[in-house]
Amino acid sequence: MRTAQIDPIKQSVEETIQAKHPKTVAELFQIVREDHPTVTKEKVVDIVKKLKEDGEIELELPSPEVENYLQYLRVRPQNTWFFLVTTASIATLAAVYVIPNTYPMVVFRWVVGSIFILFLPGYATIQVLFPSGKELDGIERFALSIGLSIAITPLIGLLLNYTPWGIRLDPIMTSLSLFTLSVAAAATYRKYKIVLTNSFKGKQP
Repeated sequence: MRTAQIDPIKQSVEETIQAKHPKTVAELFQIVREDHPTVTKEKVVDIVKKLKEDGEIELELPSPEVENYLQYLRVRPQNTWFFLVTTASIATLAAVYVIPNTYPMVVFRWVVGSIFILFLPGYATIQVLFPSGKELDGIERFALSIGLSIAITPLIGLLLNYTPWGIRLDPIMTSLSLFTLSVAAAATYRKYKIVLTNSFKGKQP
């Protein structure tokens, strides 16, 4: 019976991750190279990729180094979702007030309108409630976004019913847009505060 050959580099990578908790692959490579001077960076990267594919480790994007909130807003991919939400909201407003209500353009209005009402308000709310991104996986975020949107949209309509504006197209579009964009902006600020905290923790005194 043949015994499986143990890869000493792979074993060293696993032991280093468990014992020394390197923050980056470059740091991991430097530590492993102390015991295996001939190892290449490509070899270590391949091992890390295999460990990730097998579910033995999780990789995280490093926290961006920013000095203020406006700089953080320009960081990608952390804030790609925010610009997509903003773009979708603007596209919905354009579809309602600019694009003619004739076929086939009306199909575009149906699509963006459905996303605007049934997804965006809840998605922005989920982002502000769970800013770190670790509490929920993608499927849970998607499902909760739809559920919260279904709850938030009628609630906004109910509140509008007790205002002088009433439940009409313009007040509903304005209210949903303001709610979604303001909550999304609040979410980016909460994420920025987390990044700021992590940056201070990582600094040496």
